[in-house]
Amino acid sequence: MIYQNPIISGFYPDPSVCEAEGKYYLVCSSFQYFPGVPIFESEDLVNWKQIGHALTRKSQVQLENVSSSGGVFAPTIRYHEGVFYMVTTNDTTHQNFYVYTDDIYGEWSEPVYIDQGGIDPSLLFDGGKVYFISNGTDDYGVGGITQCEIDIKTGKKLTPSKNIWQGSGGRYLESPHMYKINGSYYLMAAEGGTEYGHMITYARSDDPWGEFKGYEKNPVLTNRNLGGFEIQGVGHGDLIQAKSGEWFVIHLGFRQIGQYDTFHHLGREVFMTPIHFGADGNFTAGSNGTTGRSYEISGDFVRQEHKLFTFENTDISLDWVYLRHPDLDNYKLSAQGFELTAGEATLDEPKSPTFIGIRQRAFVGELSCEVTTEGGEAGITVYMDENHHYDIAVRQTDEGFEAILRLNIGDVKCVQNSVKLRGSTATLGIGMNNYAYTFTVTENGAALHLGGAQTRYVSTEVAGGFTGVLFGLYAQRGGKGRFKKFEIKYQ
Repeated sequence: MIYQNPIISGFYPDPSVCEAEGKYYLVCSSFQYFPGVPIFESEDLVNWKQIGHALTRKSQVQLENVSSSGGVFAPTIRYHEGVFYMVTTNDTTHQNFYVYTDDIYGEWSEPVYIDQGGIDPSLLFDGGKVYFISNGTDDYGVGGITQCEIDIKTGKKLTPSKNIWQGSGGRYLESPHMYKINGSYYLMAAEGGTEYGHMITYARSDDPWGEFKGYEKNPVLTNRNLGGFEIQGVGHGDLIQAKSGEWFVIHLGFRQIGQYDTFHHLGREVFMTPIHFGADGNFTAGSNGTTGRSYEISGDFVRQEHKLFTFENTDISLDWVYLRHPDLDNYKLSAQGFELTAGEATLDEPKSPTFIGIRQRAFVGELSCEVTTEGGEAGITVYMDENHHYDIAVRQTDEGFEAILRLNIGDVKCVQNSVKLRGSTATLGIGMNNYAYTFTVTENGAALHLGGAQTRYVSTEVAGGFTGVLFGLYAQRGGKGRFKKFEIKYQ
């Protein structure tokens, strides 16, 4: 069948994948959001269903005062002798750790810390040994891809950390994964930075400690020279073999808002590109080393597309996330509606405001929700970070109630428009396309256009960072908000 990229849309960056007992499992970065590290399951590598998170308890990950795009970086998932392992970095505390479980649908362990620095850690189980790999500086002061052997029961280092490869010459060497395939060790990495110069490179060796020799045609996969092409930032991948024997690299990429408009706001998404091994043992990838919109995979199945999101058909513990560690006393959540009570923090602070968000999954669509406030302010935010978000809300003033549209773009924060309401309830609407959001308020059947805002100002190119837009329901400034009839329809 022909599948379309991306295979998982929206802010799900840095994918890692493994196979276990006939199914595939995938994890992604979560940064400052909680629960951390979403977990997906698939039977065909194309249709993915989220089944949980690896980091669901405050004791597993420190997120207090974590800056936007700080926190949990680049996880790797591996399966060995009936146990799943997820290894990652808390970039804010500069700690590498792993958690494990023998039940992928259940809870994961408390963290086991490894005394090796760097980011983007990975594991290789080989010949009764466990190798821990990250990018950073080794015990001898040499930078690059660094490796040590560990005791998987305790995380204790069994060997010194040693540099094993310094890449092909691109900047920001990262995302190391090692595989043993047909007796050879393949060390795959990303270079160029997770932006328009991103690329996947690899090296080979007969020994896990090297010497690793870079593929002479590196990069093996990149879209960096495809000017005017929507799919950019291709890199940070993980190899997987399908049941048919076909090989693929599952990797991140992002979609520009237009062919020649170099802005992206949905975040880095999950793409899949076929690879082919040659007689010499080297592999090539994609369409002459680039990632395209669609490819073929063996199998007779149908791509399942999810275009409608409501309170009733989403899972609160899977589809929705908080900013950092929430005060759960401020949230009453059910399929019938959400009730949020404001805490001390606001959306403009790198803290944990009363906020629960769902990722924007496509460019074109519309959102609506009935919002009631009891004092203060309750509304919906198009949220990139604390300095870049658009808020449409109902709030109480000394004169009564009003609906507002507030734009927050860096240091410029202003209420673009406001309209008085007869009561404390209104239906708030957000229209979306590649280039702009439009905002409406409806009270007693009468709709009013409050204004619009360009998507580029909540894009990574403007805001910076590594995340993507979420639609967040929030309450702040002493308010209590009730949210009903939530709906997102994507085209």
